Amino acid sequence: MKSMKSSSSKKGKSDKPQASGSQQQAASGEGRQYGEGNYAATKQYNEGLKKHLESSDTEQEARDAAPRSQAEAQEMEQAERKGRSRARGGDVERPPKE
Repeated sequence: MKSMKSSSSKKGKSDKPQASGSQQQAASGEGRQYGEGNYAATKQYNEGLKKHLESSDTEQEARDAAPRSQAEAQEMEQAERKGRSRARGGDVERPPKE
């Protein structure tokens, strides 16, 4: 006599269709290379930074980046204030609230 077992009676199996490998990967977030926790990008950045610091004259780079005039220094300060204001969520034209 043949045993008539359905696929749902097997231990650990379900009647739900199985997701393909790419669907499972997408659902789990596996393979994503962006956002917080992107360890591969962090490692690559840190290695590049270390290599740059070891092989470059950072003192000369700092001198090259310095403002060449008082007007350029003021422009750089204004740009920094504008950027900091946006980072705090404040309006660029208004001073930050205390």
